[in-house]
Amino acid sequence: MKFLHNNLLKCPLDQHALQLDADCLRCEGGHAFDIARQGYVNLLGAADKRSRDPGDGKEMVTARRDFLSDGHYQPVADKLASLIKPQINADSTIVDAGCGEGYYLEQLATQIGSSSHCRPSIIGFDISKWAVQAATRRLAATWLVASNRNIPLAPHSVDCLLSLFGFPVFNSFRSVLKKEGTLLMVDAGPQHLIELRKVIYPEVRRSESTMLTQACAAGFSEGETSTLQFLTDPLSQLQIHQLLSMTPHLFRATREGKQRAARLDHVSVTVDVVFQRLHNRGDSTSVLSSTDYRA
Repeated sequence: MKFLHNNLLKCPLDQHALQLDADCLRCEGGHAFDIARQGYVNLLGAADKRSRDPGDGKEMVTARRDFLSDGHYQPVADKLASLIKPQINADSTIVDAGCGEGYYLEQLATQIGSSSHCRPSIIGFDISKWAVQAATRRLAATWLVASNRNIPLAPHSVDCLLSLFGFPVFNSFRSVLKKEGTLLMVDAGPQHLIELRKVIYPEVRRSESTMLTQACAAGFSEGETSTLQFLTDPLSQLQIHQLLSMTPHLFRATREGKQRAARLDHVSVTVDVVFQRLHNRGDSTSVLSSTDYRA
């Protein structure tokens, strides 16, 4: 896959603009970053790593890719697209922070279509190189290995930033969003995967999310909230394992809980998702670019 350069890219070391130079990106400070043969660039600095191989490993990426490709979360992708499509135009820049293996960006690009008047710039980045390598096979976009703590994009250049089941860093998000830009967060609701949680945990505890409080403290204001809840088709043992492998529950569950889950077969589970739109404080509009376009 050929790397798709974007003029908004900046050096993670000195913040200078990155220019395409043959098979690498260079900045005027003399830093160079090789373009991988798969079509992405690793802009993850040493200070942003907490391990030699940060983020999701190969097994988790493969499990997520296979599970999502089977369409079990298609309604989530459809809802996401419905919230974004009416407000984008050809000048919009959409960034998925923590893009995983690219499923949601691929679905969004497909639903936007190939019309000449609506081809926004799409950038996806993740801290896992394995996830980004998988993403390059899904969609022609600008793919990066990078961290939410140090986003290698020009300040105030992004119209719509997505944080899907991820780990948001709100100060960093605000630094790259335009003043009229929006952050769309997608996270699990209280009943999400409740059937599995009852199996793997001795007691299911409900904890209130503090994400909205953190976002407001960082300078965002609360926009509209919507929810989506549905029951999947019956899942096989393999699909249940894939689902657990792509969630934190695999690491939190006890050995006994995992063993109980491994015996499950032909079980439907509840998908409960919350969509939260956030704006820069003082911005009461909900636009993704300077021109308000209605599809």
